[in-house]
Amino acid sequence: MATLHKFFQNTFYINAILQVVERKEIKIAILRMEGTNCEEETFYAFRELGVNPEYVHIKEFERKKKDLFDYHGLFIPGGFSAGDYVRAGAIFAARIKAAMMEDISAYIDDGYPIMGVCNGFQVLIELGVIPGLNGISNEPEAALAANDSNKFECLPTLIRHEGNSRLTEEIPRGKISMVPCAHAEGKIIFKNEEYAMEAEKQVVFRYVSPDGKLAGYPWNPNGSYGNIAGLGNPDGNVLGMMPHPERAFHPWQGLNGRGDGKDILEGMIKYIEKR
Repeated sequence: MATLHKFFQNTFYINAILQVVERKEIKIAILRMEGTNCEEETFYAFRELGVNPEYVHIKEFERKKKDLFDYHGLFIPGGFSAGDYVRAGAIFAARIKAAMMEDISAYIDDGYPIMGVCNGFQVLIELGVIPGLNGISNEPEAALAANDSNKFECLPTLIRHEGNSRLTEEIPRGKISMVPCAHAEGKIIFKNEEYAMEAEKQVVFRYVSPDGKLAGYPWNPNGSYGNIAGLGNPDGNVLGMMPHPERAFHPWQGLNGRGDGKDILEGMIKYIEKR
């Protein structure tokens, strides 16, 4: 019995070591340009998860110095890309469309994961990747409009996991997490009521009150349709969300000694490990 126990113990350690090696080989591109400002927190969060994050400036893709397919996942961080001129995320999205939209489309079709947070979510909406009801749209099917308060909202938010994403499969459905928001344009609205109804099955997170119910301000910080805080594409390998999981990663950044954002970021890594 002791020998059998030793065998299983050794197997556990071997598997653990193999997992670490595999994680170190995972490369995550953190895409940035002038005005992004959350890439550093994201970089260190991913590094703590044991993977190999890399800052990649949009110019490196524009000049063909980097290849998107050299990375296992793409992360578009928060901030104020290009000063949020025109609309939040619009200029960043236009540069991505011009330089690498064909690659982005193939990357998604091949099942690679993309996550966009705050300004990154705004970029994914502008690209037509989310909600992408019938594939990537040539024009946005939704928009992230100015908050109902007409001011920048920076506060803790409670979000309920609705499922509907392959990047969050290991988070229990219905789990309520504390993840802070910081945005002026986070109110999701849709092209029309039909699009809104169709997108319901792609909702990943909703803003809720402490009892888990849908509620207005301040629980819903922006007036978002259906209290939507996070939305995915139909295939579930792209996720956009307004709250910042990289700012609730460590236990001291969360409630009751846990950083709820860690599970969200690690979900992307676990998805890659399963591929």
